[in-house]
Amino acid sequence: MFNTITSLFKELLEGQDLGHHEDSPQLAIACLLTEVSGADHDISSSEKEAQTQLLIKLCQLTQPEAENLLKQAAQQVKDSASLYDFTSQLRTLSQERRFELIQAMWEVANADEYIDPFEDAVIRKTAELLYVDHSEFIRAKLIVTDHKS
Repeated sequence: MFNTITSLFKELLEGQDLGHHEDSPQLAIACLLTEVSGADHDISSSEKEAQTQLLIKLCQLTQPEAENLLKQAAQQVKDSASLYDFTSQLRTLSQERRFELIQAMWEVANADEYIDPFEDAVIRKTAELLYVDHSEFIRAKLIVTDHKS
């Protein structure tokens, strides 16, 4: 048992991938959109449609590519322990792209015209993990909620 723990720490310190996820920014984005839509345990058809359209926009994908990526994301989210699994792959994005992602997450959450507190919490934590300023987090929310009004 000690050897197993030692081996695990050695792999972590050496930065080796332990097989938990693929390093793909597009998949990580799809996973975060999936996380926010499932946060309230009620994924509406409008949220699914928003996920697809936003993934097409953010990652310049075709409809079938986006739908396939969202299927992969659903499985990754089930297997994931935390948002860090996805946000750690996106830290190299520019501040502008990070803002766009947070705004997209708000759009998914608001697609059913109701932002559940669990959805808010997922977006808030994602913004923190991506080092998006709180003022930008609020600005993204206001852009989405004021636009829908």
